[in-house]
Amino acid sequence: MQILLTNDDGYRSPGLAALIEIMKPYGHLTVVAPEEMQSGMSSAITTKIPVRLRKITSEKGMDVYACSGTPVDCVKLAMSCVLPQKPDLLVSGINHGINASSAVIYSGTLGAAVEGTLYGVPSIGFSLADFTPDADFNGCKIYGTKIINQALAHPFAPHVFLNVNFPALPAKEIKGVRLARQHRGAWIEEFVKRTDPHGFDYYWLTGQFVNHEPGALDADENLVNAGYISIVPHHLDMTDYPELQRLQKEWTF
Repeated sequence: MQILLTNDDGYRSPGLAALIEIMKPYGHLTVVAPEEMQSGMSSAITTKIPVRLRKITSEKGMDVYACSGTPVDCVKLAMSCVLPQKPDLLVSGINHGINASSAVIYSGTLGAAVEGTLYGVPSIGFSLADFTPDADFNGCKIYGTKIINQALAHPFAPHVFLNVNFPALPAKEIKGVRLARQHRGAWIEEFVKRTDPHGFDYYWLTGQFVNHEPGALDADENLVNAGYISIVPHHLDMTDYPELQRLQKEWTF
């Protein structure tokens, strides 16, 4: 297989190193990842400045590139300038931090998976619910292999990408894997006003997650908090069809 790997934490991140370890047995890896952290970039693309790409290393079974742009820039560059043909699979991650519930909207990890899906490539995003630099990826390695095996044996539909979130637990404490839906919750952000040593005001983004479904154990956020790995299939078509039909009946112009 020809496999494209990327992330939003940068090409030197431990999460990407863990993902490479998972994916090496499956085929040739082409890694195109950001030079620096690009968290929260969603599907952003670089349009006002040049995007630069440099080859970091080349070895048997793997080529690694660093890109100055966003995760989506990485995917676009890989598709148009690096890979000789469309890859068989794209895997993004492993992200430092959970990407469940409304985080899907902001995540650069999942933005890359969305982009791969737009190119017609089966795409998966992996995230670990641990923001610490020394996060334990052993559970991701063990269960990530099982998830990849299932995805290859039972392919998911076109225009669908998978969002996989691992709990921050030792492998032996993970309770299992659950297919789930996206949780209804939201990050409520606010900017805190501060003053720098020179007397100039600046603003720092803070916030907290508000759980709108605390008891729903069929939803990704709660499952991960309960010790399970969640897998949510997301569709590129975000149309709410029942609401479309209702509005078509009720609205007049």
